[in-house]
This record gives sequence, structure tokens and C-alpha cells, in this order.
Amino acid sequence: MSALADERPWRYTPVACARCGALVRVTKFSFQHTSVQWPAGAVRRCAEFATVTEAGGDSALIPACGSLRDSIEDAVAGGLLEVLPP
Repeated sequence: MSALADERPWRYTPVACARCGALVRVTKFSFQHTSVQWPAGAVRRCAEFATVTEAGGDSALIPACGSLRDSIEDAVAGGLLEVLPP
């Protein structure tokens, strides 16, 4: 049995963090499923990631940025970022 391909039209949309301005690319496959692509410049600019890396931590081990999550939710609420229909 093979899995069906996801044929919904989707694309990544640029979203900037309201806190630090880090610019990432986002797509929302549902309200629960968000895919975020972090360019290297955004990782360096992220205020939450900087706090961890300045203390010697690794940004790759941080599960999420709360400020960016809020910015993504604001983009959805403002109609700037589409949530794909099921």
C-alpha cells in the first residue's frame, strides 16, 4: 500500500519576527503543523537563539522561538499567511 501524495498547492511565505526581525520562510499545512525554514542569517539574528548561544548552547537544540511563533500566528490572523485546507 502506498501513501497518497499531498497535492495541495503550497509555498513558503516570508515571515519576520516582530521581536528581532529575523526573516524565515513558513508554510502552514494545518493550524497544528507549521514548517519553518531558518536561513543562517535568521538563526544569527534571532534574539531567543542568541541568548542560548551566548551561554555556550547550540541553536540546533532549541525546539522553537516563542517570539517567532507569535509572529507566525499574527501573520495567519492578519491574512498574510495561509493555512492550507485539509
